[in-house]
Amino acid sequence: MIDLNTLSDLHGSIPDALSKLTNLNFLRLKQNKLTGSIPPSLSKLTKLTFFDVSHNQLTGTIPSSLSNLGNLNALHLDNNKLSGAIPNSFGNFGNKQMSLYLSNNQLVGSIPASFANMDFDDIDLSHNKLSGNAYVLFRSDGSSQTIDISYNMFSYDFSKTTFPSSLTYLDINHNSITGSLPAAMTGLNLQFLNVSYNRLCGQIPVGGKLQSFDSSSYDHNKCLCGSPLPAC
Repeated sequence: MIDLNTLSDLHGSIPDALSKLTNLNFLRLKQNKLTGSIPPSLSKLTKLTFFDVSHNQLTGTIPSSLSNLGNLNALHLDNNKLSGAIPNSFGNFGNKQMSLYLSNNQLVGSIPASFANMDFDDIDLSHNKLSGNAYVLFRSDGSSQTIDISYNMFSYDFSKTTFPSSLTYLDINHNSITGSLPAAMTGLNLQFLNVSYNRLCGQIPVGGKLQSFDSSSYDHNKCLCGSPLPAC
């Protein structure tokens, strides 16, 4: 196990030499001052179950070879300066229910179609420049608990979305998402919801947890109405 997140003062690039530690199962280098790119050679650490290089200053694209880390339970690449697209290979992780954190980077393009192969426990793609639609993240037969796609450039019809019954955290705020809120949302045990700053329209479905959230969860849409917003 390597856990250096408490040092908070590591400088320079991630050394290729780490790839020689082939029995390593835990790698955390978060909240340091690491720069440069993520070495593709880290994909040799196939016993890793946890990989966290978040809150650094890493740049460049995400190595597609990281999908070779077939035992990962969680991959944290968030809060860096990573650019380019999400690798299509990220739909091929060995653990289909892993958690993936890519927020607060400079990622562009669409969500890979290969994500249909996955059933992420938690996925956070927020605060990037991603576009297109996010249907592939919402599986009615899935077990996802957290889906966060906020602060991107997604533009699609939300009314066609299906939901895993396990979903408790949903954040789609600050996009250009259209359509209405599906009635199926009333069946979710949501603990957090934010659909504000989109282009949603129509009446907020009545039931479940939807009226337990205040108006800030729904504000700044095209024509959403109904409790907790003004009546239609």
